[in-house]
Amino acid sequence: MLERSYEKFFRQNRLPHLWCPGCGNGIVMKAIVQAIEKKGWTQDNTVIVSGIGCSSRASGYMDFDTLHTAHGRAIPFATGIKLAKPKLNVVVITGDGDCTAIGGNHFIHGCRRNIDLNVILFNNNIYGMTGGQASPMTPLGKKATTAPYGSIDRPFDACNLAIAAGATYVARSTAFHVQHLVTMIKDSFDNEGFSFVEALVQCPTAYGRRNRIGEPAKMMQWMKDNAVMKNAWDKLPDDKKAGEKFPIGLFYKTENESYNIAYQKVIQAAGGVTK
Repeated sequence: MLERSYEKFFRQNRLPHLWCPGCGNGIVMKAIVQAIEKKGWTQDNTVIVSGIGCSSRASGYMDFDTLHTAHGRAIPFATGIKLAKPKLNVVVITGDGDCTAIGGNHFIHGCRRNIDLNVILFNNNIYGMTGGQASPMTPLGKKATTAPYGSIDRPFDACNLAIAAGATYVARSTAFHVQHLVTMIKDSFDNEGFSFVEALVQCPTAYGRRNRIGEPAKMMQWMKDNAVMKNAWDKLPDDKKAGEKFPIGLFYKTENESYNIAYQKVIQAAGGVTK
């Protein structure tokens, strides 16, 4: 049997998971632990923090020190951990509703402060766990329990929002582009500062059925057909970017002093002991 060394990072007694058949969340969860393994992080120096929602249940299956927090509050909880124990690697798992609705201000100010966190957003375009409501990232015209005739709210582009707010690493991938997703997450771990990776995932139950998109395989085929690598996307004329096409890859990377380093300088200036 093929050895799957990354499985040591799962709580085997908690499996199988509760996600619906065909859900993409398990793919992203696996990508995260594969990136952790490639980076060389261990269970002793890594903490997983999650909020509330389908995606946030991932922390319960991951064999690290984990924290399943209040709705929208994963980033402030993670901030506290990182400031108290700056040598720990802190990964935040969140969803499109958890991060950009009730947690929206925490997301913006986490980016602004450039706190050394690694935020992975599982974007299934809907509130999957709490009733299928439209989220701030539900595409225009798509149906939800709170938008039975199609959403008319313009959706956030979370990557552009992260860049504008001050994040120093921003990328996007999908549950179809598995190896690409692992690379984007692993590269985000190399960044000193606020890192953000959006992972598009298929939700065949709350989103797919309501919008008559079809089986999970068809939803993943849509990702394959419509995702365009960022380098190629930037060369396309505007008329070719219309419709459902979207870019994936590294959107932005820069170097800037992280909040953690600045915070240690304040402690030192005040005569305290840095960590």
